Amino acid sequence: MKAVVSKGQGKKTFEDSPKLKIVAPKVATVMKALVYHGPGKKAFEEHPKPVITASTDAIVKITKTTICGTDLHILKGDLPSCEPGRILGHEGVGVIDEVGPAVTAFKVGDKVLISCVSACGKCVYCRKQMYSHCTTGGWILGNTIDGTQAEFVRIPHADTSLYPIPEGADEEALVMLSDILPTGFECGVLNGKVQPGNTVAIVGSGPIGLAALLTAQFYSPAEIIMIDLDDNRLEVAKRFGATATINSTDGKAVETLMKMTGKRGVDTAIEAVGVPATFELCEKIVAPGGTIANIGVHGTKVDLHLEKLWDCNISITTRLVDTVSTPMLLNILRSKKLNPKLLITHRFKMNDILNAYETFGNAAKTKALKVIIEA
Repeated sequence: MKAVVSKGQGKKTFEDSPKLKIVAPKVATVMKALVYHGPGKKAFEEHPKPVITASTDAIVKITKTTICGTDLHILKGDLPSCEPGRILGHEGVGVIDEVGPAVTAFKVGDKVLISCVSACGKCVYCRKQMYSHCTTGGWILGNTIDGTQAEFVRIPHADTSLYPIPEGADEEALVMLSDILPTGFECGVLNGKVQPGNTVAIVGSGPIGLAALLTAQFYSPAEIIMIDLDDNRLEVAKRFGATATINSTDGKAVETLMKMTGKRGVDTAIEAVGVPATFELCEKIVAPGGTIANIGVHGTKVDLHLEKLWDCNISITTRLVDTVSTPMLLNILRSKKLNPKLLITHRFKMNDILNAYETFGNAAKTKALKVIIEA
């Protein structure tokens, strides 16, 4: 190319000069992530950074994430849909790093809450607000596509699967709105038809059971009885608003509850564990005309005792969270009438995620509820 070239002492000429090379800044193509490698196997390792694959995608740089009981079910091999090589995690908050050309609600730099359920907003199930069954979405993060326990995550259907985070909002509290609070509320409280003056039993005082406890109080039930094997978690349940607790270690939980309810049972029995024993316990304590609301992820068969329940007018509900309640829960959080940070007991950096799993997976020993993992 032609350019003005200095020759020294005030002399210069216009002549041929080598073409300048423009060097693009290096962009990271790998990241660190928690990868599932089959039942009982996981590793925190390098993994390709996600890229936009559809015009409606967004890439989110994770700032905070967490571990769910469902992740532990995956590690046990309970969910064959999640194959080895998958990045786990379906909860978190972050910052938009890149957007596809069809994304209109968000731009690079926006802070967002990630929904555990991806929704196209257009299919037959989304039209019914059954987003968990979206034909091109649903619960896919950390299940059938790579999830949030990584430095970056690809979010399909970004416009309808992310929520803007207002300036100054508490990100740790918001992580609890990715999954656990809408799950406890929708699958437990709404499906369980909790009403003012009702008697409710929640079987399982882990994080999801406690989320159901917090949100059941929106409807002013007369009694909320928490049942668990762990005295520490039952003590936490009392602080969160439980009217009574039962330690079921002695195998007499049914007898104890029936005595407490005048042998009637409960209007709503919420199963929040995901093992046969706890679901069958719900079958034994539900009152005639009552509802069993299942939240737990079940990996093995459960017996349905119709020989005892066939004439009891009960309902049994199942559901995967649809996150239809997330906007409402965000408003309640903003009004400070709900404090989901109560569920957080431990905090870790992303590089220490294996210790976070160890802590969360040994909750009886560590007294862990929810853990926050910060990138």
